[in-house]
Amino acid sequence: MMDHKRTHKVFVYGTLLVGESNHHIVSPHLLHVQPGHVCGRLCDADAGRYPALVLDPIGERIAGEWFTVTEAGLARLDELEEYFGPHHPDNLYERVWVQDAESGCEGFVYVWESFRDCEAIP
Repeated sequence: MMDHKRTHKVFVYGTLLVGESNHHIVSPHLLHVQPGHVCGRLCDADAGRYPALVLDPIGERIAGEWFTVTEAGLARLDELEEYFGPHHPDNLYERVWVQDAESGCEGFVYVWESFRDCEAIP
């Protein structure tokens, strides 16, 4: 049984999107999905195996989805994105707070802080 007491909004933009290869990881913990956009730039990470987002207020609008997930869902996302806590030296991604570029919806997003080890997606 899912714990609906504590939920989190998370913006996703890559392999976690509905219908994409990693969606099954979060789907058991997913309560709601809505479209959204954040401002930034996408780059290819790990030789193009997955995208990474670098936030940029004057960047392009990146389309994605806002997921409402349970506490367990956020823990699974942290595991997938190799997030161990704020600015932990072993983090692959940072989990930061962001606001939707259009709707004003707010929540977490997993980002790279710079274009380290990746190439911009044209």
